Amino acid sequence: MTQRKRLSNSQTPSQSKRRSDPLEEDDGDMPFTQPSTSQVQRGLEKFTNSQVDQKAAEVLQYILVKDQKKIPVRRADLVKNVLKDYRNVYPEIFKRVVQTLDQVFGFKLLEIDTKNHLYILINKLEPSEEAPPPPPLGAPSSPKMGLLFVILSVIFMKRGVVKESLIWNTLKKLRVDPGEKHALFGDVKRLVTDEFVRQRYLEYVRVPHTEPIEYEFRWGQRADAEVSKAKILEFMGELHEQEPQTWSQQYREAHAPPGASQPSTSQQR
Repeated sequence: MTQRKRLSNSQTPSQSKRRSDPLEEDDGDMPFTQPSTSQVQRGLEKFTNSQVDQKAAEVLQYILVKDQKKIPVRRADLVKNVLKDYRNVYPEIFKRVVQTLDQVFGFKLLEIDTKNHLYILINKLEPSEEAPPPPPLGAPSSPKMGLLFVILSVIFMKRGVVKESLIWNTLKKLRVDPGEKHALFGDVKRLVTDEFVRQRYLEYVRVPHTEPIEYEFRWGQRADAEVSKAKILEFMGELHEQEPQTWSQQYREAHAPPGASQPSTSQQR
């Protein structure tokens, strides 16, 4: 017992935080395997069409509520908390949910993490041919999104990874001090390192072998899906009164065709 307690107390704050993150899979979760076509067919024989529609409506509501907080939806959570006895007809329910999101709400359900099966909603009201639709952060519509846009701009212009201290110094120049409560943003450090991270706009990663401990920021999976790097370059060009092509490496990345081998910002190390 003493040894177990000592091990628990030896966890770093970041470790204990990750364990308490509701997006992380609990140790007690049963692994979910995508049911086969025959399993789906047998499962559908157990339920009426109206029952499947009702369960699809529950899944849809769950996704929409999560999206209000910009929290990615994890497939394992859907199965455990909503689908339950309907897990063997998951593909059919998922198909109905995707269709409703598309045709009724104008949303696309985008998988941003194929390993952990995390999904976010993308607005499809202004679709493009191949790439995701124009990002909501292309022109920040709220103070929080404006602050996030600034942070993502700094990370992008620094080729994908920046030390935490650089972000705080940049915000201080904008009179947003992470050590003080802000009239618009409240606890700035918590907003940036917790809320934006939980929403998958940012990654906040400990730098190994540093004493005292240091952290760095990278783009998160949601930012890769939603934020236009071309818009960031336009913003920087206007700010510095230069053409976006001035930053040649960033320009190539921002205008790389979909599916090109150019690494995403969150993948750069």
